[in-house]
This record gives sequence, structure tokens and C-alpha cells, in this order.
Amino acid sequence: MQILTPFFVMMRARQLGRQFRDIERSIRALPKRSRERLSTLTLREIGQASRSDFPHLYGTPPEARFQPWGQGTEVGYERACSGNTEVALRGMALWLAVAYHETKNSPHTSLQPQYRQLMQILRELKEMQAASPEESWIQDSAVA
Repeated sequence: MQILTPFFVMMRARQLGRQFRDIERSIRALPKRSRERLSTLTLREIGQASRSDFPHLYGTPPEARFQPWGQGTEVGYERACSGNTEVALRGMALWLAVAYHETKNSPHTSLQPQYRQLMQILRELKEMQAASPEESWIQDSAVA
């Protein structure tokens, strides 16, 4: 199995890279308001995934938990390709959250470029949320 592991990891890295390019293209094509909504959804999904026992398997049905990778990225990617805007936003958020947790502490060097790309887009989304005047208004009123 040790001989096949690098091959499987390389194939997974290619799959995530291809999916990421499509997701990133979709994110860049979104209007500002939808990107702000995506930012909120993504941060929420990352938080929910981090509270699960196995964050990288978030979105995977319980009967499929014994696979090398979960199905969350596939489910998210399929939803991201939807013509329905809300479904697509939720799919992108799911994909970003699962891919983040899958690549975050990966010992495989071939997954590190995907992690860096994810961090860049997540940082942009987080900055967009922080810059949103509505979000700061909500936070100010919660403090008062």
C-alpha cells in the first residue's frame, strides 16, 4: 500500500486542483453581495466541520467514512455547479470548508499548493466580510 499511496495522493491533488479552479472562477464571477453571503456561509461551514470528530470527512455519509477521503468535496462541487444561486453558494462553502480541513495538516507535499490556494481565497472572503458595513453595524449593535 505504501507504493500506491503517493499515486493516490497525486491523483487527489490533481482532482482538488481542478475543482478549485472551477470554484475560484465561480467565486470571482459572483456579484459583491453574493460573495459577502458566501463569506458568511464558508466561515460557518468551516466552524461546523471543525466541531465534528473528523473535519475532513464533513459532509460524508456515515456509511462512507472508511474511505481515504470523504465525499464532502464532491457533494460541494456538484452543488456549486447548480443553476440555483443559493444551492451553488452553499456548495461552494461546503467545498471550501472540506478542502480546507483535508489539506490543512496534510503530511503530503503534493497537497500543500492546494492548501495555499485555499488560504488565499479564504483570506479574501474573510477580508470581504470584515469590510462589510452591514457586518460591522451588526457587531456594533451587539456590543451596545
